[in-house]
Amino acid sequence: MPTKTLRRTLQLAGLEVPVVELTGAQDGPRLTVLAGVHGCEYAPMAAVRRWVRALAGRDLRGRVVAVPVLNLPAFRARSPFVVPDDGKNLNRCFPGDPDGSLAERLAHAAFTQLITGSDALVDAHAGDLVEALEPFALYDAGPAEARARELAIAYGLGYVIRQEPGPDRAVGGTSSAAAASIGIPAIIAEAGGCGLVQQAAVDAHIRGLDRLLARLGMAPGAAESTAPERPPAHLRRFLWLRSDDAGWWEPGRRTGRDGSRGPGPRDGQQHRRGGRPADRHRARGGRPHVRDELPRGGGGRPAARPGRGLRPLPFMRTRR
Repeated sequence: MPTKTLRRTLQLAGLEVPVVELTGAQDGPRLTVLAGVHGCEYAPMAAVRRWVRALAGRDLRGRVVAVPVLNLPAFRARSPFVVPDDGKNLNRCFPGDPDGSLAERLAHAAFTQLITGSDALVDAHAGDLVEALEPFALYDAGPAEARARELAIAYGLGYVIRQEPGPDRAVGGTSSAAAASIGIPAIIAEAGGCGLVQQAAVDAHIRGLDRLLARLGMAPGAAESTAPERPPAHLRRFLWLRSDDAGWWEPGRRTGRDGSRGPGPRDGQQHRRGGRPADRHRARGGRPHVRDELPRGGGGRPAARPGRGLRPLPFMRTRR
């Protein structure tokens, strides 16, 4: 019996948010998939749309509730990181406040109407409009963390981060943390960035979502090939590097007073070149090796670095 597909809008904090519901012929878990929590993270939005279209022709056990774009005000305004109406980061507002500002009301509505009652949650992200990042999955400590860890590994990205509650937690008020607090296994999966819809990032999300279906027992007869090719590097903390001055990191060789160029830095070292935002930005040869949001991982993995030579200025690296 084919999977039933229902496309409708859901009233969330006064917004008509498109939702796709897919119900299989057999009973099973309810998986909720969110994308577009940040308005300019386009790769996961595209991935969720393509993924639900493909699910319509497959056998499914249980139910999938998918939201391709949750943060409609930010999406329409091309506003990275924050809801333009109140300047707040939606993924710092969960579980939300029904009497708060728009971001807080939207978080509360999404938490009560979408997340609550789920058997698993995936919040699909990418680097926002000015962000490049190394793909990773994050889960939060809590009653359901063992299951959440399984889902984070199954998604198949290069790094998995476990985040503990407390004053040292780098990222609070997220959808995954709110879900974890009520015993729902949840992950935030990050692939893509810089306001681009790159096929590799879209494919990474689609593969990850398919793997979660298999892991949850929602895809009858799922092939073993859905398993990740190799295990991820596990990180214990999520660290943010801050800078008091505007500038950028630039790889290259040292230049003497006479213009001669001496040996460059060792692998993993960086030269910091300060400058005003109006200064000319350029990368001088060599392989870019810029430390990103993630610290050095285990298993011989290098420090995370972007795919191209330039990074956004430090003051533009707003919290994810």
